[in-house]
Amino acid sequence: MQLSTFQDGFSAALLGQAADAPWLSALESQPGFAVYRNTVLKGCIDALQANYPTVCQLVGEDWFRAAAAVFARTQPPGDGLLVDYGAGFADFLADFAPAAELPYLPAVARLDRCWTECHLAADATAVDRHWLAHQTPDTLPQASLRPHPAARWAWCEEHPAYALWHNHREGLTPAEPLEWTGDGALLTRPHAEVVWHPVSRAGVVFLDACADGHTLEAAATSALNAEPTADFAALISTLLDAGALIPTDLPTDSRPG
Repeated sequence: MQLSTFQDGFSAALLGQAADAPWLSALESQPGFAVYRNTVLKGCIDALQANYPTVCQLVGEDWFRAAAAVFARTQPPGDGLLVDYGAGFADFLADFAPAAELPYLPAVARLDRCWTECHLAADATAVDRHWLAHQTPDTLPQASLRPHPAARWAWCEEHPAYALWHNHREGLTPAEPLEWTGDGALLTRPHAEVVWHPVSRAGVVFLDACADGHTLEAAATSALNAEPTADFAALISTLLDAGALIPTDLPTDSRPG
């Protein structure tokens, strides 16, 4: 038997998906294997609960762990780095029948995922207001900036996903009911710690355009087309203060372990 065949079969057996093979049947019949299987599954569930704490707060631990078990069986970890496990969990929740009555849940899960990606991303030196002050009116429109490698942003059209996420992350109890309209989030890591801010529709479109390599003029035009009443000067100041942008020619470094 090839080693890869054994490894694939063993992994499938751990998740209850073993093929019909005599050697696997013999393996699964061992009393200790069930213990090992449960330990592996529990590790996956624990990792998902750690990586999606806001989702868990919203639905409760029992519901979350039951859903996480289903996810883990269908989408097991690709490696042993469980701190990054669960990239597809938001999409899973979008198609998960028991979550149908919680239509905002996938968007909240995406923000939990944004936090993980922001935390694990590479480092780079962000531009600030000093950079902006040194640009001339002739050169600024054709200058290009790109999102910081740790920056993550998201817009939810139908639900106040960021407000829900923010309130649960910080343990806040709003005095008034949430206004049930769409909102946006920006997560950055300016000083080795993940921070988050609300961001407008124009801000999300601007960051998308910068990520696509557009000039500041083109990115600003896209942002204002999406939200004509946006205060672009305030928006760019917010992004610079958040450490969300870097020059296009600045290399990124691997984040220290």
